Amino acid sequence: MRMNTKSAFALASVLTLSLAACAGDQDDVAGDDTDDDDVADVEDTDNGADGGEDAAAEIESVDSITIGLVPATDSATEAEEENAESLAEQLSESLGGFDVDIFFADSYLGVIQGMQSGDVQLLMSGPVGMIQAEDEAGGTPILQSLRYGADTYVTQWFTNDPDTYCLDDEPVANDEGFLFCNGIFDEESGELADYGPMGEDALELIEDGTSVAFVEEGSASGFYFPQTQLNELGVEVDAQFAGGHDQAVEAVYNGEFTIGTSFDDARANIVDDNPDVGEELVVFAWAGPIPNDGIVASDEFTDEELDILVDAWLSFAESGDLDEGDPLYDVYEINGLVPADEEALDVARQVYNDFGDQ
Repeated sequence: MRMNTKSAFALASVLTLSLAACAGDQDDVAGDDTDDDDVADVEDTDNGADGGEDAAAEIESVDSITIGLVPATDSATEAEEENAESLAEQLSESLGGFDVDIFFADSYLGVIQGMQSGDVQLLMSGPVGMIQAEDEAGGTPILQSLRYGADTYVTQWFTNDPDTYCLDDEPVANDEGFLFCNGIFDEESGELADYGPMGEDALELIEDGTSVAFVEEGSASGFYFPQTQLNELGVEVDAQFAGGHDQAVEAVYNGEFTIGTSFDDARANIVDDNPDVGEELVVFAWAGPIPNDGIVASDEFTDEELDILVDAWLSFAESGDLDEGDPLYDVYEINGLVPADEEALDVARQVYNDFGDQ
């Protein structure tokens, strides 16, 4: 397998605000009720991964497939590269030995630019990035992620100043000791609220010009959805981009900012090095729900080849019970895949269009 970690086409990085999306560690709406005209109609086909070498032989539009990914940190770690290579090998095997490579871009924009240039045939991105790839690179959303049985997630707003942003209640802890307020976690039932906007009264307390640790300009949960929420509330902030979900959490944890955003619950990503992060940072608001991240195929493929690709991915991810040791889980903590629901992705499409009008 060939592994690229840098590329000339990742040039604009986060400087060009032309709409990309987050990965959504998560932490995205997928479903089975798709229109016959949508790409999700590829889910029922007699071709696919079970065809082995026949499936590979039927992909003739390209000589090889490169999957575009964005690392969780500034650059791909050795573990991330190994996990991604295992995923490429698994997809290759499902395609009967068809050549599959990995490309790590520096940003979400980088993988979209890679699809525009023809260097990337499949990209894994957050929901807004999927829509941008569709709009700017002619891509087709073909699959969406499942995590813990859910096809959506939320932005979490967190703070090191709960006295200001926790309104009428004291922060309460879940079983892991992570603190929440403003009704997001019910201590008696031990349950989180249903995914959706929460704590918006607290968000209205943010003073205009306050610096906020967003993730990066291409992140759905780390920028687009929370910024849309602020726009609707009429709150104007000074957007600062930490570069990743972990970095946004760390920036507020270290006191560089008072509030920040990430997917839920990115605090767990840094708890090994910062055991008290769940106590020091209180989640006080949510934005969403957000459709889960997914996979977009380039316009190089025919409809029949899209069928083959969907079946190949689903051959090892349809169960929804992937866990540690499964390449797809090890890359992006994805428990499973479902065919893309274009109607559900309209949520992300509206966010994309709203930002495009600014």
